[in-house]
Amino acid sequence: MTERLHIVGGGMAGSEAAWQAAEAGIDVVIHEMRPKVGTFAHQTGNLAEMVCSNSFRSDDDEQNAVGLLHWEMRAANGLIMTTADAHRLPAGGALAVDRDPFAETVTAKLRAHPRVSVTGEEVTDLPADGQWIFATGPLTSPALGEAIRKETGADALAFFDAIAPIVYAESIDMSRAWMQSRYDKGETEEERTAYLNCPMDRDQYEAFIDALLAADKTEFHEGETAGYFDGCLPIEVMAERGRETLRHGPMKPVGLTNPHQPAVKPFAVVQLRRDNALGTLFNIVGFQTKMKYGAQTEVFRMIPGLENASFARLGGIHRNTFINSPTLLDSRMRLKSRPNIRFAGQITGVEGYVESAAMGLLAGRMAAAEMQGRSLPEVPQDSAMGALIHHITGGAEAKTFQPMNVNFGLFRPVDGLKGGRRGRKDRYKAYTDRAKAAWTEWLSHS
Repeated sequence: MTERLHIVGGGMAGSEAAWQAAEAGIDVVIHEMRPKVGTFAHQTGNLAEMVCSNSFRSDDDEQNAVGLLHWEMRAANGLIMTTADAHRLPAGGALAVDRDPFAETVTAKLRAHPRVSVTGEEVTDLPADGQWIFATGPLTSPALGEAIRKETGADALAFFDAIAPIVYAESIDMSRAWMQSRYDKGETEEERTAYLNCPMDRDQYEAFIDALLAADKTEFHEGETAGYFDGCLPIEVMAERGRETLRHGPMKPVGLTNPHQPAVKPFAVVQLRRDNALGTLFNIVGFQTKMKYGAQTEVFRMIPGLENASFARLGGIHRNTFINSPTLLDSRMRLKSRPNIRFAGQITGVEGYVESAAMGLLAGRMAAAEMQGRSLPEVPQDSAMGALIHHITGGAEAKTFQPMNVNFGLFRPVDGLKGGRRGRKDRYKAYTDRAKAAWTEWLSHS
């Protein structure tokens, strides 16, 4: 076989797609424009660079849909999950990774694979022949974005994604902050103390909200609108929705006890999560922001324990682009108007590192099967993979299509189970048991 699979974009989805196809026996070329052509958010030319959080979120494969997706990717020999496990950091029940070694390892593994080559030129159009996967992510270059728009006959959709700041650990005042995972969650002491907590009383919280609302913000360009994805809202946008919003969101004080003042219940708590294995960097959880840099330092230093904080990276905002997949893609992730082209990752309207990598995994396997003349069964809708791909390729309402994380709301109901909060634990366990059986069966025939 001489035909090669071309993958445009070396992020989570492109890297996973390349690995899956190469492991299936297909020669792969990854076209990654970085570092020759940079983006607002990326710092390096590494494949699978993490540009926002360093968390893959919950690793609970019995009660959480994203944890189930972790399980399915591990079962499929997923490169992203294998590498994440190798560079895991304590994070309670979540899977957080040391971002730089993680990306370096993914890059090294792909470059060392005998069936994978990496080239650095920018792809600016949609090829008429050959097998291609476009996994250019939310920061698709303007030239390629225009080519996609011309081909589909529809404007690409866009929302704004904001990046949380990272603080140097040595600059945090531990006489005011403490280490504890919410509800002491985790099997080891390291997991139970994975988060750094900064408490606020009512007056401090109210002053913080006032400062957030008054701070200078990044202005939008003419014609741009702030259609944020709800799972990644800037904190000042949340504050604008109501003064209590943050206290019931990323700053909720539940499940935590301040050892410096054990008798005093915090009114609000800011949590920080380790961002590297050395423990020298912490990112502020849920604190994506579009405040200008000067305003960020002033406002964030109002947080008790961060009065003298030194920032390794301040927050930022960038435009994220995705296509209307329910209208444009078939069930095999192929562009209906050009079946030689597949799309994968965040550009398809999934949200999150894990979801992006998962769609890359499917696209790589589907492309490999097609190129080898193999018949690949339909991805079972009762699996997490199947629920997600079904949503983006037809299950979602095209007119209101927005980026989506994997969640149990995408799963078909299990008959005979109770509804409501009381039956939720049994229902989620039933979903995950059914999904694991369906996914295992699919892998055995793929």
